[in-house]
Order: sequence, then C-alpha cells, then structure tokens
Amino acid sequence: KKEKRGEKMNNRLLRSFAAAAQARFASTLILAEHNNVVLNPATLSAVMAASKIGGDIDMLVGGASCGAVAEQAAKLPGIRKVFCADSAVFGKPVAEDIEKLILQIHDAHKYSHILAPASASAKATLPRVAAKLDVNQLSDVLSIEAEDTFVRPIYAGNALATVKSADAVKVLTIRPTAFEKVEEGGGSGVVEAVSCEGAGLSTWKSEELSKSDRPDLASAGTVVAGGRGMKSGENFKMIYDLADKLGAAVGASRAAVDAGYIGNDLQIGQTGKVVAPQLYVAVGISGAIQHLSGMKDSKTIVAINKDPDAPIFQVADVGLVDDLFTAVPAMTAAVGK
Repeated sequence: KKEKRGEKMNNRLLRSFAAAAQARFASTLILAEHNNVVLNPATLSAVMAASKIGGDIDMLVGGASCGAVAEQAAKLPGIRKVFCADSAVFGKPVAEDIEKLILQIHDAHKYSHILAPASASAKATLPRVAAKLDVNQLSDVLSIEAEDTFVRPIYAGNALATVKSADAVKVLTIRPTAFEKVEEGGGSGVVEAVSCEGAGLSTWKSEELSKSDRPDLASAGTVVAGGRGMKSGENFKMIYDLADKLGAAVGASRAAVDAGYIGNDLQIGQTGKVVAPQLYVAVGISGAIQHLSGMKDSKTIVAINKDPDAPIFQVADVGLVDDLFTAVPAMTAAVGK
C-alpha cells in the first residue's frame, strides 16, 4: 500500500513539474474553422483567445484546395506558423481524421494548449484529442485568466466556474462571442505544408444545407428570433418580414424548433447556436434557461411577449408586453418610415 501511495505521489509530482515547464514555454495550436475559401470569423476570436495565453501561436488548416485560407491565416496578427494539410481527405473532414492530424502536429511540436472555437466540428473532434492525450477538456471557455486558469459556464450558463487545470496540455474550446475578433492583416506567419493520411474509420456521405440570402445567424449584427408563441410555422412569415426590414438573421427557440415551426439549423441556445449581435429581438419567447445561455450576451435585447412575468424580460433592455400578432406587424410597418 505504501508503494502504491508513493507511486501515486510521484505521478502527481511529475505532472505538476510537467505543467510548470509548459507554463514557462506556452505555445498554442489553433484549429481553424473555414469553408476551404475563407476563415470563419470564429477563428479570429480564437486567435484573440490564444493571445491571452501568451507564447507562440500556430494554426492548423485542414481542407481541400485550402491554400488561400492558409495564406489568410498567416497574415493574422500573432500567428507564427500555419500548418496546411491540403488533401481530399480533409475536404469534408470527419472527427477521426482531424483528430489524427492534430495529434500528428502536436507530437512534433509539443504544444501546451490546443484550442478551437466551440463549433459542432470542434465539439466532435477535441474530446477525442483530449482522450488520446489523457487530459481533461475545457469546453465553452468565456475568459482566460492565466495559462492554466479559465472561466466557463455551468448549469446552462446560470453560473460561471473558474477552473485551474494541472494537465500538461490544455485542450479547450472557446465561445467566440466572448472574445473580440483580431483585425485581419499585419501578420507575418509562414505556411508549412503537411501531409496526413485519414484514419479510415468513417467516411463523409452527404450534407443538406439550407440556403438563404440573409446574414449568417452566428455572425449577424441583428437577429430576430421567434418562439413557441408564434403558434405555427406559417406565422414565422412575420419574423421573416421584420428581419428583411432590419437586414437581420432569423433564429428560433428550441420550443419552436421542437414544435416543427422552423428548422433546427436556426435554433439558438445551449443546444443550438450561441449569438451575441448588437440587436436581438425576441418574439414570443418565454426565456427558458437553455435559450438565454445562447443569446444573453447580445448588446441590446428587445423582448415582445404578452406575459409580463416571462423570464425573457429579466434580461431584456427593452420590453413590450403586447400581443405579438399586433405588435410585430406594426413594428414592421414602422421600420424605414
């Protein structure tokens, strides 16, 4: 028993020494989000987050015919090197393939931090990376207090936890809306081509994407969202009409999605997209905790609901207690006058 206790203590000391060594030589690998043409704006927020850690910052761009993306990444401020894995394997990457690529780059350079925006793909990939490295993953980080100390939401955003990690490698996703985007240009990073075979464990089959001329929901400056109070999918035309007048993206609560009023690609909340526009208009949304966690960082929140006790009014900057079927058409008619 004494030998086992001594072995456990030695392991703890070794991990502590390893963590201390990593802290002195911090370095971060960012997994870039892109569409093989341009970087996703969330990646610019990830660079800002990495700058809070300090040390060298490298970026990994995996894709097909993605050379232009790598060049764009190299010009971001603070980026030292961009690893570009340009292969058909990564044209429509699956988590197993990207995991293998990340680990290959990490094995060669031994980063102290591996970081990505909290996207659907990163949420599928980074837990695998953390498991292979035998470390914990920190999800949805809102603030970086030190190289080993991070703030993240718990209880659907109702509380914030400050977490100190003793792991030699910190694997984390950051919430893009919590960090400012770095300005593009001014960087002088170098691009290095790398190659990696796929894991061969799964294959991309197909995808169905909804097409819209409206702004992208995740990055829009104005969002108009409807909830269960809309009562039907047909009534969402009011939301679209108001959004068109405001030049806004359209979103919805989970209740509206579950009721079949609108597609789940427009869902906002803990299990959907997280947004932080300049203006958020919530129409017929009660304000459940899981929805608030996805939009409460919006700069100005306007709520329209006939229930004066609806929780949405607790976070709203402007509240209108009224029948949405009267208020929304009146607002739409008034915009632009």
